[in-house]
Amino acid sequence: MKQLFLTLLVGFSTFSIAKAQDKPLKIGVAGLNHGHVPWVLNANKRPDLEIVGISEPNRELAEKYSKQYGFSMELVFDTLEEMLEKTKPEAVTGFGSTFAHLEIVQQCAPKGIHVMVEKPLAVSLEHALEMKALAEKHHIHLLTNYETTWYPSNEKAYEILHSGQIGETRKIVVRDGHRGPKKIGVGPEFLEWLTDPELNGGGALMDFGCYGANLSTWLMKGVRPISVTAVIQQLNPADNPKVDDEATIIVTYPNSQTIIEASWNWPIGRKDMEIYGLTGAVIADNGRELRLRIAEGYDGFSEENFDLDPRESPFDDPFTLLMSVVRGKVKLEPFDLSSLENNMVVMEILQAAKESAESGKTIYLSKK
Repeated sequence: MKQLFLTLLVGFSTFSIAKAQDKPLKIGVAGLNHGHVPWVLNANKRPDLEIVGISEPNRELAEKYSKQYGFSMELVFDTLEEMLEKTKPEAVTGFGSTFAHLEIVQQCAPKGIHVMVEKPLAVSLEHALEMKALAEKHHIHLLTNYETTWYPSNEKAYEILHSGQIGETRKIVVRDGHRGPKKIGVGPEFLEWLTDPELNGGGALMDFGCYGANLSTWLMKGVRPISVTAVIQQLNPADNPKVDDEATIIVTYPNSQTIIEASWNWPIGRKDMEIYGLTGAVIADNGRELRLRIAEGYDGFSEENFDLDPRESPFDDPFTLLMSVVRGKVKLEPFDLSSLENNMVVMEILQAAKESAESGKTIYLSKK
């Protein structure tokens, strides 16, 4: 009889856990003044995700999105603190300024609420270190979302590189950007903080330099950089009077180098990457298309082209991954693109890049 009771108890517990995992992930949205916010508002239409609260003091902005995406204004609170207290989300997604990321973690972590922010992790290494300490102390997941994380071309490039097909890495080149926030017509609420050095941490260097630092850290499997050298310029002061709009960052490793070209001056928007090994190259032209070149002679090569399908779930979407991590279905690998380990290195690279650009000197990273 005792054995039967234990069997029933275990069975009921397993059933209860399974049912809990089947329920929609209850998320809060911290801020609506990020240009990527339609990502989460569209995701709210899915059966596996439910926005239970939104913190946004700008009522006019909230009402605009309420009409556009069909959520009730009853979900909107003036402060993050009130939203957390009244709606008790399982996780919060940050869609405000990068400067606001620290406050989100300060308020969510002690309550055991998981957090995912839009790239980059923070405005500074100082903020990032405090966020990391809070996340670890209170045992919450702290993820960073990049558009390029979901590119099948980047996943395929990683696979080819680590299969040995192009030999040992010697150079990675990552180019990201567009014509500039004002020229591409971002909303005024987004433009206001994106071109503010305090709220964004910088200009193009932060906005697009983070992509290359994130991808390089992942491709290098967390190998620590030796040094960072950066040059920034302000080529369009009329549109970007307070921040840089052109940045080139050189990150050196023991056996390779990464060049990050981040710009608000590209005539054509781009997010592409090249990886050069000893015997070949991988060129990810965009999110879906990739070329593999194997060297032949001095300047010849054979080329294979790939037109790739989307990544498999849960690695095809930030909210599916967030839910999988929160529910314990997925454990992020060390230095995964979304992981805290990766994005702490990203913040070290970006901080060093800012210091290098300001001083005109190469910045050497400390050994750990």
